[in-house]
Formats: sequence, structure tokens, C-alpha cells
Amino acid sequence: MKHVGLLASEAGGAAAEGFEAGWLTRHVWLIPLLPVASFVLTLFLGKRFKGGGAFFGVGLMGLALVLSTALGFEWMGRGHVELEEGQPPAVAATYRGTASGDQEHPVQQVIEDAERTGQPKASIPSHGGSEEKGGEEHALPAGRLSLPTTESGGEAPAGEHHAIEVRPYHEAEAGWFHIGPIEVGFGFHVDGFAVVMLFTVCFISFLVHLFSTEYLRDDRRRTHYFASLGLFTAGMLLMVSSSTSLQLLLGWEIMGLCSFLLIGHWWEESKNSDAALKAFFTTRTGDVGLLVGLSILFFGAGQTFNIAKINQQAITAGIPRTWLVAAAVALFIACIGKSAQFPLHTWLPDAMAGPTPASALIHAATMVVAGVYMVGRFYPVFFSAFRIANNALGFNIVALIGGITIIIAGLLAFVQQDIKKVLAYSTVSQLGYMVMGLGVGAWTGAIFHLFTHAFFKALLFMGAGSISHACWHSFDMRDFGGLRKHMPKTFVTFMIGTAALMGLFPFAGFWSKDEILLGAYSNGYRYTFLIVGSVGAALTCAYMTRVVYKTFFGEYTGPHTPEAIEHAEHAAHAGHGEHGHVTSAAHEEAHAPALVGATPYQEGAKASADSGVKAAAHDTAQAERGPHDDEAEKAHDPHGNEPLGGYPHESPWPITVPLMVLAVMSVVAGIINAPFLGLQFTHFSAIEPIVAAGVPEPLFNVGVAVGTSLAALVGLGIAYGWWFAGARFGLDGISRRNKLAGAGFRLLEQKYYLDALYERVIVRGIKGPVATAAYWFNQNVLDGIIHGTASGARRAASFTYDVLDQEVVDGTVNGVGAGATGLGRGFKHMASGKVQQYVAYLIGGAAAGALVIFAITFNRS
Repeated sequence: MKHVGLLASEAGGAAAEGFEAGWLTRHVWLIPLLPVASFVLTLFLGKRFKGGGAFFGVGLMGLALVLSTALGFEWMGRGHVELEEGQPPAVAATYRGTASGDQEHPVQQVIEDAERTGQPKASIPSHGGSEEKGGEEHALPAGRLSLPTTESGGEAPAGEHHAIEVRPYHEAEAGWFHIGPIEVGFGFHVDGFAVVMLFTVCFISFLVHLFSTEYLRDDRRRTHYFASLGLFTAGMLLMVSSSTSLQLLLGWEIMGLCSFLLIGHWWEESKNSDAALKAFFTTRTGDVGLLVGLSILFFGAGQTFNIAKINQQAITAGIPRTWLVAAAVALFIACIGKSAQFPLHTWLPDAMAGPTPASALIHAATMVVAGVYMVGRFYPVFFSAFRIANNALGFNIVALIGGITIIIAGLLAFVQQDIKKVLAYSTVSQLGYMVMGLGVGAWTGAIFHLFTHAFFKALLFMGAGSISHACWHSFDMRDFGGLRKHMPKTFVTFMIGTAALMGLFPFAGFWSKDEILLGAYSNGYRYTFLIVGSVGAALTCAYMTRVVYKTFFGEYTGPHTPEAIEHAEHAAHAGHGEHGHVTSAAHEEAHAPALVGATPYQEGAKASADSGVKAAAHDTAQAERGPHDDEAEKAHDPHGNEPLGGYPHESPWPITVPLMVLAVMSVVAGIINAPFLGLQFTHFSAIEPIVAAGVPEPLFNVGVAVGTSLAALVGLGIAYGWWFAGARFGLDGISRRNKLAGAGFRLLEQKYYLDALYERVIVRGIKGPVATAAYWFNQNVLDGIIHGTASGARRAASFTYDVLDQEVVDGTVNGVGAGATGLGRGFKHMASGKVQQYVAYLIGGAAAGALVIFAITFNRS
């Protein structure tokens, strides 16, 4: 394997000593290898150990976290170079011949050559266009696209180039296989972006493994679950450290497979297997775009899969513009599918059918962020194709889709009663922020939000799992209420995660979301996407306030109440089905969505009245999923002495410790990029292609931060007044009183009818004709072939039997037998036992022989 880095011997002297790649940087492949080992050991040996081999996953992911953390510190100590945005040294440093089969060059030599010759230069038109003269396109200096900004957020004088400190990437690549003369490499690329992702994935995955040891302690398929978690993590780690697009595709598809296994973990329930299939096929729709986009880039960039080389070709206009735009569109379709953007977002809320820890991993650090990562990794392709910097139109497809997703997902969160589905739509909305950030040129803001979002979203999902753990494994918020008294650790940590998600100062979400909105304001898009982001922030505050109220405040309305026990006893006698449980239809009826405008007290009363039915129905779910919680399972038959279900209780330490760790990260993760700390994340994550492309990096703007925070507080204040203070603003029950409001509620309840469109129109529209054609082909072609073959076989068999077997074979055998019989009968008369007769035969034979000899002799003479 060829190791490429800045060795002291290459650059010479003390100045290059800081560039030497450390041991972990050179052996970064160990980090994705550890979860692969976890997968193999758990799958093949897990059932031999108590706990299904969970300790393999916890131990090996813990070691991966240690290595990724050490890699982060090692990367911080790596020397850096100063590169000016869009200038030849930055463009040259983007790719230094590190692909397998190419000639490698030390970065300082590359930079010096670029400074001396002035080539190559970035070729990205300014203001969304190009200067044309005589029909030729002349690229403008890329440095004009990313002018340094003033403290107020304005642009600095033209002609100044912003110098960025960049730690040069390290790449190790070896030959994998050949396609004719083309050598395809397999290797690992380490830069600030990759290091951030490696740490984030390992951190979340380790805590998810630890959380799962208690949450799925007695699950019937515990071994397969932990094996899938390991492979899932390995796929994401492989993807974020890949040096080639083909390798990235491999990690991408591994995650797609594992998400199918995890979402459908409890496949006995049809809704779970349906959700797994929906996720698989919806994301496959986007994956077609990935295959097409990577194929276009392979040929457009000179038949190479090396990502660094592709990015450099995109920056220097080495890829024809038509090809570049087509590739960017195709790749963005893949992002829409994988990162659940409008209109392919519908699979993600249904994916909540899987175990909650798996949901946390999917939403926080793998799968759905893979699309965002892919756009961030190939960002020069999108930046050039869509002319993101100072776009004359004021929007592009990336920013537009991200903005739409923010709003539509935020609105859908309001009509959900399932706490996990609220968080799922929240994830869709936050992914919209990241995509919008990439669309408006806020690359650092989008990546920073990906980083911070991982911690507080994992915290919220695990908090929901902790709540469910204590409340009959229900996720319906009408089963909750008043839980802050019984679950203080879960309550405090969930509130911290909520504050971070809302973007309140000084929590993590405030700093990262502000970076995106500042980019939208400063990069030529001004108010359009700034307003969209601010409205999204207000919606986030409002629906999360609703979640907090329904979960932690008021009175607990779960199955422990006297009313619930009475209903449960009645349900136990009257509602038992074939297996002694109430039917799922009764359970669904008990969880029918409440109308918008119903008071919290009305909803609480309804939940209390229905909780008995839900308590009995819970047994059905437990029979399918297996027990999770000893305390909850202490509930006896309604005729027993102990109360059915008991009171809510705090979860054990394997659940609460990850919550507390994530709560800490939800506070400190954002501060690391605060202006008063020197924007450490920005400097740590800076990579060559982003600087070379001239991606803007605006400075902190107090006005934008205050304005967006006020918008969030408005949403928080309205929701607080509605839920906590009971202020109805004259809107109580408006969905029943006003036709337009009712239509709006039904639109949200039906999820904009997108599921109906996909399943009833598109899928049936395709499935019906395809099924009809397949049936016709089966009846007329396949059956005709089979029937014809069978008829021919029957005739051949008849001919074989009647002619060949009966007449030829049997005739020959019977003829030989008859001849032998005749000869035997003839010879029987000759064997008389009379000597005279035998002498006569002898003499006669001798005479006959003599005649024959005489005849022969006579003829010769």
C-alpha cells in the first residue's frame, strides 16, 4: 500500500517535521476494521455467550472510540499550510497524485510549483454566470467569490484573498483490481472532515451499543441485532474514510442493507417489515442517482474513482460543464433519498418501527447523514455545477429542497402522537438545514450542524427509549405525563437535548444552526433562506414544547392508575382474542390521533380512559418483541395482587449514563466553534477542496444570531402559552369549526398525501400493469413453453416406449431368446445317447468337411 503524506524527508528541514503522518493517521483502516470484527465475532460466536455476544460490540466499539479520539488529537498536532481561497496553491494541494498508479508529490513541492507557474486556477464563474467573449467562456478568478467579511457580515474590499490554515490530507491507496488499462484503487483518505466524522460515528455507536445492552436485554434476536449494529457502523466508517468513490459506494450500500435489517428487526409484526421494505425501496430510488452520478464523474474526470482527483477536476473545469451538472443532479437525487429530503422523506418516520437505539444511530450518525456527507465530500462538484457562490437567481436546487424540507417536516411534527415520530420529523427538518446550508455555500455550518446534531438527536432518541422503558414500552405521548417526578435524570437530559435542538443559547444547536443561517444571509441569498431557517427554528421550538409538556408535565396517564386497572380487568375478560389479548384494531382505536385544538386536559382524560385497553394490548407487543424491562414485567394478571404495570421509574445506568454523556456533549460541542474561542472547529475541519473552490466563510454576525434567536423564542413563547398557560388565542378546536383549518389538519394528518401518491398511484400504477404483463407472459409464454415441452416429452416418451423399447429392444431380446429356444429344441433330439448315432454324425461331418475341402481345392485349380 502506498502511503502518501508529508514526510520530513520529503519537504526537508524542521519546517516539515509537523507534517509527518502519525501512526494512527497511517493506520486509520483499523477504525472501520474493529466494527467489522464485532460483526463477525457476534454473528458466529454470540449465541455461545450470555447476552448474545453484546460485549463484543461494546468492547470493540469502545476501542474504536479510543482510536478515533486519539486520531483527533494526533490530527490537531499535525502541521498546517496557509492556502488562499481559489488560488493556484490551494487548487494544486487538492490532489497531489495520491491515487493508485499516479505519481505522488509532496505538498510543498506542489504548492511551490503552483505559485511559480500560476496554474492550475479555480474556474468557477462569479454571480452565477460567466463572462463571454467571442463565444468563449472565460473563468473569473475564484478568489472574488469568497471575500473575507467584516464584523458586521459585509464583504471586505475586492481583491483580497482569505488565507486559511489547512492541515494537508493523508492518503494511503493500493491497487484493488484492473478494468483493462484502468487501475482501481482501494484506500483511505484522512483530512479534518474525515477525522470529525470518524469520531462522531464511533462516539454515538459506542453509546448506542451500551444503551442496547439494557434496552434489548432479553430480546430474542439480540445476537443478530448487535451483529447488524456492528456492520452498520462499519459501513459508515468505511464511507467517511474512503479515498475512492467506488469504496464510498460500498459503504453506502452496506448501510442500506443493515438499515433494512434493523428497521425490520421485529419482523413478526407486518408494519415493521413493511417499514423496512419501504425504507429499502425508497432509498434504492435515490441510489440509482448515486450510480449514475459516480459513473458520469468517472468518465468526466479522466476515468478515475479517486475523490480528491475528481474534486480538483471539478474546480479547474476539467470536467465538461454539461457532465458536471448532470453528475451533480444525479448525486443530489441520491442525497434526497438517503437523507430523507422532500419528496423522498416519507420512509424515515416509518423507520421508527425498529428498536429505539437503532433509530438513534440511524438518525444521529449514520444512514440519513450519509447523503449530507456525500454532498460535503463532493462539494466542489455541486459548488461548480450549481454556481452556489453569489447565485444570480437567489436560489439553487440544493438550497430549495433543503428549505422546503425544513418547513414541511416541521409542520408534520405537530400532528404526531408518537414521540419517536415527532423526533423523526425533527430529524428530517434538521437534515433540511444541513442541505440548505450546503446549498447556500455554508459548508462549514452544514458540517458543524451535522456534528452537533448527532449528539443532541441521539440524546433525544435515547431519552425517548428511556421513557418507553418505564412506560409499558409505549411511545404514545398520551400514555405519559408528569414523568419529571419519576425520571429526573431522563427529564434533565431530555430538556438539554431539547434546548440544543431548539437552537437556544448557549447549547450546541445555537452555534451550528446560526452558522447556516449566517451563510444564507452573507453569500448572496440574503433574506429568503434566512427567513425559511428562522421559521423552521420557531416551528422546532413549538413542537418540542408540546413534546415536553405531554411527556413530563401534568399527571401521569399510563396504565398504573386505578381507572386503568379497572379498564384493564374489563379488557382482560372481554377483549381477549385467540391468544388471550385484545385485538390490534382496539389498540389502534385507543391511539386515534387527537384533533388539533383539543386541550391538554381533554387529551389527558382520553388517554387515562383508554389506558386500560392499551395495557392489555401491550402484552401482544411484548409477546412479539420479547421482554425489555424487569420492572415493567413484574406486572401480573389483573387477578393478581400487584398493580398492573407499577409506577414509572428511572432507567438503570446502562441507559442513563449514555444520556448524561450526550447531554454534556449537547452543551460543549457547539462552543468549540464559538468566535471567542477562535473558531476551533472551522480550523480543524478545513480541507483543501473547500479552500480551493473559494467557498465563503463569513464571520460571526451578532444581528443575525439575535434575529434568529428571537424567531425561535417567539415559537417557544406561543407554544408555552398554549400548552402550559392554557392560552388558546381563540383557536381552540378550530379544526372542527373552520373548514379551511380542518382541511389543513387533514393535509398534515395524511402527510400531504405523498404516501397515497406513492403507494396508491405510482406503485399501483406500476405494479398493476407489470403484474398484468407478468401474468400474461406467465400464462401465454412460460406456460406455453412448459406445456409444449411437456407435450413433446410425452410424445418422446411414448415413442421411446412403444417403438424403441417394446419393438426394438424387447424385440431383439425376445428374438434372441426365441432363436436360442429353437436351437435348444433342435439339439435336444441329437443328444439321444446312442453311440451308433454319434458315429453316424461324426462320419457325416467328416464327409461334409472333405467335400468342402475338395470343392475349395478344385476351384483353385
